Amino acid sequence: MDFYLLSPDGQDLHFPVNPGEVTVEGAKKIETVSIINIGDVDFPVGDERTGISFSSFFPRDYDRSYCQYASIPTPEEALGRLIEWQTNGKPIRLLITETSINMLVLIARITHRYVGGEPGDIYYELSMRQWREVKVRTAAQAQAASQGGTATPATPRADTKPVPKVYEVKSGDTLWKIAKLQLGDGSQWENIYANNKATIGSNPNLIIPGQRLVMPT
Repeated sequence: MDFYLLSPDGQDLHFPVNPGEVTVEGAKKIETVSIINIGDVDFPVGDERTGISFSSFFPRDYDRSYCQYASIPTPEEALGRLIEWQTNGKPIRLLITETSINMLVLIARITHRYVGGEPGDIYYELSMRQWREVKVRTAAQAQAASQGGTATPATPRADTKPVPKVYEVKSGDTLWKIAKLQLGDGSQWENIYANNKATIGSNPNLIIPGQRLVMPT
């Protein structure tokens, strides 16, 4: 049997010394309702999260008579990893081989102590609670679920704005000629100029081949 805490970031902990026992706690949530002429009535309203606790120690030195493997972490390193996981509040996986325990947990409580005559060893007690993901639904999704349907995501509104046409100036072009060809009315050259004054400059009669002019819409 081996005890592991497995972290998504790969900083796993293989407990060097197995606990003597593991305590698993589970309970049913009960809501008590007072009913006239009947009295208090209990209704089950769900399960409390499973609690798991055990205790052991992190040895300073490897001893084949009780250590699970040779390359054990230092007691400070192992304890520090537990404290870090408790502090960041992120779920980690508890795996105990040869049992059915393989679940995501949060570390709820850590206590540790030092024992005289065993320099460097750290004794600990560890309590964990099973972690469950909470899924938050939008109001529309909740309403659809209550009606037995599925909420349809809102479709983005189509962009109906016309895309401006761009004309590239050719040799021999004038604004009047471009207006006649592109807009069907040579007198629209002033609108083309107003639309592209930053590109053309102060002289509307001076346009250069290769300039890209945006046509009025």
